[in-house]
Amino acid sequence: MTLALPALDVQALRADFPVLSREVNGHPLVYLDNASSSHKPVQVLDAVRDFDAHHYSNVHRGVHTLSQEATDAYEAARTTVAAFLGGRHDELVFTKNATEAVNTVAGSFGNARAGERFALGPGDEVCVTEMEHHSNLVPWQMLCERTGATLRWFPLTDEGRLDLSELDALVNERTKVLAFVHQGNLLGTVNPVDVLVARAREVGALVLLDGSQSAPHMPVDVHALGVDFYVATGHKMLGPSGVGLLWARPGLLDAMPPFMGGGSMIEVVQMASSTYAKAPERFEAGTPVITQAVGLAAACDYLTAVGMDRVAAHEGVLTARLLEGLRTVQGVRVIGPDTTEARGSAVSFVVEGVHPHDVGQSLDELGIAVRVGHHCAAPVCRRYGVPATARASTYLYNTEAEIDALVEGLERVKAFWSA
Repeated sequence: MTLALPALDVQALRADFPVLSREVNGHPLVYLDNASSSHKPVQVLDAVRDFDAHHYSNVHRGVHTLSQEATDAYEAARTTVAAFLGGRHDELVFTKNATEAVNTVAGSFGNARAGERFALGPGDEVCVTEMEHHSNLVPWQMLCERTGATLRWFPLTDEGRLDLSELDALVNERTKVLAFVHQGNLLGTVNPVDVLVARAREVGALVLLDGSQSAPHMPVDVHALGVDFYVATGHKMLGPSGVGLLWARPGLLDAMPPFMGGGSMIEVVQMASSTYAKAPERFEAGTPVITQAVGLAAACDYLTAVGMDRVAAHEGVLTARLLEGLRTVQGVRVIGPDTTEARGSAVSFVVEGVHPHDVGQSLDELGIAVRVGHHCAAPVCRRYGVPATARASTYLYNTEAEIDALVEGLERVKAFWSA
């Protein structure tokens, strides 16, 4: 027997987020742009403020008290964030965002010498999907251009899911890297990680999973997922901007050539050559994201206290209500899966006869914040024949009443632009 999860006390949670009490254009703020950036609770704001006010210093190597306190806080943050994902302290690298995390892995392949484990060259292949955010596409394009490897990709079905009919052909003995998104940022699709990882294991390919839209919204266990690399970003999961993460399966980081050189990532430096520190320090050149890491750890603590299973369940309710509501507005078309099966809370749509930018601006006049554009996923828009979409994305602090406000707002937008 499966016990139902206790519902979130959303009103109590909302009290932790100061911005949610404000008005925009004379209306209560309805913030539905969480897939781009989420807001921060006072617990995160306070953690950042306290660290900067009382403990800030540069980390590592310092012998004075503040440096030691900052180092302890930074490394404790690494442990907390890694544990949030089911990982360990020495498996996690702090980056400035998920984009830098992907570039770190791609750059390491690009820096590998011929014959080394991560070396790529003509005849090798990298496989991605047509669903990717630009951050998990462009670095691999650049890597293939630099090394002569071939880039291949899974196409999309009309329903907004990966077309796996050519799985064995696309992921084959020449495939060195399979990189794909866990949960699509435009389509909202949750991809079948187990199927793709199983095929990659059959041919010996390494797997990078973009968790930018999954880490904030569902329970994640990187070891259970079976991937080799997992990336995410803090500003989508209640944390500060300017901090991201790269998790790697044990043993991989120490085998990877560094992506950037400089201070903090070295072991011995001579004029002619240098040796590099062990991971994760070898991938954190220069002064790291100290304050931001402390803030991200506080965000992980907050989400852990709420319960990621409860977050996912709450968003499932909101997504079902949103999809149902959009069906009632004449001329609205959802781009992506139109059911809650294997999909997340980011819902993209177009309104017949109204450009998405006009949709977004008209909703803003009602205090409703949605994202418009191609969402750094231009190939997805091109696949579905639209120049852009409007995207509503919920989080743990959103309410059913806010979903209803959006649907009512779209009715008003449609009426206004049809007049």
